[in-house]
Amino acid sequence: MTTSHRIHHVDYAVVGSGIAGLRAAIELSTSGNVLVLAKSNLSDSATAWAQGGIAVALSDEDEIGLHEQDTINAGDGLCRPEAVSLLVEEGPKYIAQLIEWGTEFDRAGTKLAFTREAAHSRSRILHAQGDSTGREISRALLARAHSIPHLHLRPHAFTTQLLMDRGRVTGLRFIDETDLTLHELHAGAVLLATGGLGQIYRETTNPEVATGDGMAIAYEAGAVLSDMEFMQFHPTALAIQGAPRFLLAEALRGEGGVLRNIGLERFMKKYHDAQELAPRDVVARAIVSEMQRTESTHVYLDMTKKSEEFLQKRFPRIYETCLSCGLDLASDLAPVCPAAHYVIGGVKTDLQGRTSLPGLYAAGETAATGVHGANRLASNSLLEGLIFGALAGQAMIKEAPAGKRKGQALPGSPVPLPANSSTAQKETVKNGAAKSEAAKPPALICALRSKIRDLMWRDVGIMRTGKELAESVKQLEAMELPKCDKSGRASHELQNLHTLSLAMARAALAREESRGSHYRSDFPFRNDENFAKHSAVQKGKDVRFEA
Repeated sequence: MTTSHRIHHVDYAVVGSGIAGLRAAIELSTSGNVLVLAKSNLSDSATAWAQGGIAVALSDEDEIGLHEQDTINAGDGLCRPEAVSLLVEEGPKYIAQLIEWGTEFDRAGTKLAFTREAAHSRSRILHAQGDSTGREISRALLARAHSIPHLHLRPHAFTTQLLMDRGRVTGLRFIDETDLTLHELHAGAVLLATGGLGQIYRETTNPEVATGDGMAIAYEAGAVLSDMEFMQFHPTALAIQGAPRFLLAEALRGEGGVLRNIGLERFMKKYHDAQELAPRDVVARAIVSEMQRTESTHVYLDMTKKSEEFLQKRFPRIYETCLSCGLDLASDLAPVCPAAHYVIGGVKTDLQGRTSLPGLYAAGETAATGVHGANRLASNSLLEGLIFGALAGQAMIKEAPAGKRKGQALPGSPVPLPANSSTAQKETVKNGAAKSEAAKPPALICALRSKIRDLMWRDVGIMRTGKELAESVKQLEAMELPKCDKSGRASHELQNLHTLSLAMARAALAREESRGSHYRSDFPFRNDENFAKHSAVQKGKDVRFEA
């Protein structure tokens, strides 16, 4: 393998093929050539894993103002009001567009079917195929993207670094994992939409690709990260030894599921008036408290009041997964425990996806718009990715028009892409999968990755203390990592996990209060006087708090 980079030019580069990246790319394709890079298969994103649904005020009983208020209430005093207004007001328009593009949401007769989830005052959650909402949206967006001639999608391309020129982001470097070649991509603007960072925790519902790559490379380039201390832990992940922490959607509780401790007692009434439909952070902490009190490793989710027919129709994916683990939700109690689910913080952006670095944009879970405050309202994440992905695309077109910036597409410049045909895509995916299978991470990298994930779960988890947070910062700073290997992604992912773990631990240590998903037993109360602000973490600088 040569160490020289193959150089390419496009008008716009998008890193990530989830809802935010694809929606932005479709928008950008109206202006110029777009290349979307995905480090795994195109459909292997957190979007495709999203079960519950997408929140939007479209039902007859709902109002945009109610969705806005529910979002602000869940955010525990830290939502940016202008971001929330944009989310709820633009939601109906962009959902209608998704339907126009072929997204098939579930219906009751001819009308859209809505369900309710925790902290929503109305039934406003659209879903598809019961519990495969994200997968259906991903399918529709990918089909749309494939139909656009100058929108190119490249799987198995792992982005390692941003390119800078006089303070402006002008492109990126990536490894093609199908043949381990190195590439340099110059673009008029770059959008990061790489999803979350759940893999920094031992217990997570996130896919293996969720290593926070976009946030980490933005941080290394000097971008500001915001609100990194706010990690949302999903209360109910399937807790079967040896099995992955498969998410049992909040919609199960929305449809009447109840939580019982190891002694089979319902316990949520002790912790919140809304019981099972309390905000996620409250439910997660209640479960941890019950587990500690009863000295158990899980509690139970009880769906046995629902029929097998109902569960199979409403939650087909969840029902079948549980069945494959020997659990029949219609008759068995499902053991559950909390797991890391969604990072509320990320690369700080404005409402059009602009970061603190010119030429660099971010959207979806990678970004921190302030829309979620300190605790995301259930099913607002897909809506955020959809809307802010589109808005970021619009801003990129306006500020980096095709062919007008240095590093833009040049006549005859090669664009690195497989042909936009299904045959070429399948062949690339097949080759990439084979290469990924062959390139297993070295033992040292696996050991260090496990060490970071164990440390984060223990010291920067659902319940935190200053002593544990300070110790985690100390241990992370002292950790020696191997140099990044140019031929594969494992060492880069380890570096990214380490970078973001340290950023999260430092931000959590600096926020001396409890708010939303950040809970410190040494500072158990919310402190608006000092901390009704957003944290900012930047390379080489102390953590600061900004309005």
